[in-house]
Amino acid sequence: MIQFIGESVVLSLQVSKLKMDIISQLQEQVNTIAGLAFNTFGTLQRDAPPVRLSPNYPEPQANPSSAAEDAASLAEQPKLMSAALVKAAKQFDLLVAALPLAEGGEEAQLKRIAELQAENDAVGQELQKQLEAAENELKQVQELFRQATDNCLNLKKPD
Repeated sequence: MIQFIGESVVLSLQVSKLKMDIISQLQEQVNTIAGLAFNTFGTLQRDAPPVRLSPNYPEPQANPSSAAEDAASLAEQPKLMSAALVKAAKQFDLLVAALPLAEGGEEAQLKRIAELQAENDAVGQELQKQLEAAENELKQVQELFRQATDNCLNLKKPD
């Protein structure tokens, strides 16, 4: 049976998830909607009464365990499940509405992207220079090490 959580509880759960960014919350809500949809479709498929597909086929046999009280509960379950789906979709809409709006439109975003790309290129060039300097220093250290080992071997008396 599905139980509904009050909207104030849902909102307090969102407040407790402040450390979780809005995109993660959206992903989590999409997963919730997918799970509810999967369970709803599965339940509807499981509980649906048999239906004759064509007059050429025999009348399907009714499920013998279908009592009057089962029929009432089966009729109520799709309503509860669909209400849960609608509630999850509304929660998703609230999260989407909470997304920050892009400031300045597309032109401002493209300008910001260009600025970030230029900054990225500058940092990349600086890193490349540091890498080249480190490689040169490594070569110098290796050469000094080679010279030191040669000097040590040359000082050793031959046997």
